[in-house]
Amino acid sequence: MISVGMCIGAFLVLIIIHWVYNWRNPRCNGKLPPGSMGWPLLGETIQFFAPNTTSDIAPFVKERMQRYGPIFKTSVVGRPVIVSTDPDLNYFIFQQEGQLFQSWYPDTFTEIFGRQNVGSLHGFMYKYLKNMVLNLFGPESLKKMISEVEEAAQTKLKRWSGQTSVEMKEATATMIFDLTAKKLISYDSENSLENLRESFVAFIQGLISFPIDIPGTAYHKCLQGRKKAMKMLKTLLHERRAKPRKEQSDFFDYVIEELQRKDTILTEAIALDLMFVLLFASFETTSLAITLAVKLLHDHPLALRELTEEHEAIIRARENPAFGLTWKEYKSMKFTFQVINETVRLANIVPAIFRKALRDINFKGHTIPAGWAVMVCPPAVHLNPDKYQDPLDFNPWRWEGVEINGASRNFMAFGGGMRFCVGTEFTKVQMAVFLHSLVTKYR
Repeated sequence: MISVGMCIGAFLVLIIIHWVYNWRNPRCNGKLPPGSMGWPLLGETIQFFAPNTTSDIAPFVKERMQRYGPIFKTSVVGRPVIVSTDPDLNYFIFQQEGQLFQSWYPDTFTEIFGRQNVGSLHGFMYKYLKNMVLNLFGPESLKKMISEVEEAAQTKLKRWSGQTSVEMKEATATMIFDLTAKKLISYDSENSLENLRESFVAFIQGLISFPIDIPGTAYHKCLQGRKKAMKMLKTLLHERRAKPRKEQSDFFDYVIEELQRKDTILTEAIALDLMFVLLFASFETTSLAITLAVKLLHDHPLALRELTEEHEAIIRARENPAFGLTWKEYKSMKFTFQVINETVRLANIVPAIFRKALRDINFKGHTIPAGWAVMVCPPAVHLNPDKYQDPLDFNPWRWEGVEINGASRNFMAFGGGMRFCVGTEFTKVQMAVFLHSLVTKYR
């Protein structure tokens, strides 16, 4: 006789087999892209978070592109995801923001950047915050700020020139953080009792890490870094609200003015998350780009020579060579912008951009189910040999005569669509001004 225990065991096995089958073969009102959903619950999360030690497309993406094609399915941190390395689908996703797709990030990212962060907000609230940020990083503000950016670069370069060696990434990150924190919250690192930058360092070290919140893990340190930074920002906000200034002198004053309006839709939580994201995004991404630019120019003497000639010509054309950079001179830096475009193409600072499908979408014979996450992969576009000859080579001349206004199918270093990075011009100003100060005064 078959025992009851064996029957229960067989029944449990059938349930597990059925569960695994459904996990690996999700239901869809159409044809899903090829791919693997990995192990139940875990999916392919471990492979996804594996570090990329090359300048090429991350192995996780490249291996699956070769196996499945430019559009494939996977599962990361418990969520089904469609990964797109297809330029046409990427462009379609950006153009349909708010219609067929909306900004979305995994819960672990939301936990890190705050549930009210600008990347997680939609519709009118997102546009409202975007306009607030443009008040700080828009062209009119940058025209006034360019002299401060130049002064910061010159001061730091002079200090570094007296040192035996400089770790470029850390040094430029500190330079940009100090400048941005000053414009945002009047923070002075040299006279402050608390080190706000240290909290962000801890935050960044665990930013792209396996999401396990246990003491000792990088992810835990990341969350603790955020907690400490947010505490400092909240204290500063409360102090400023208790003693408001008569005239606006930084972005915090502008935020407080908005909070005090009777018809405001801004909340303290949203304001603090906004300040946190702006501080992070402004210095971390730009310092990476500047560091790579210096490395690439050092390794390519012809590019360095042409860049130097362009900036020396700018100084020669002035009535007084001692005058500082003007907005007109900045806008005239044609080869400099070619260097910047090529640097950010190779840097791929943002390896993934997430969206969520709002309804079932058919594209090139595949179905993206409603509610599924979609991951746009900029490195796969920027390093595509069909679009860029010798894609891993640094070749700023490939951008000669190319006009870039926003994102395109083959260039999305600053995002795309209605969420095109509002700090793009700020990043370019900092890179261009730093390179100008470097090549005209130092070797």
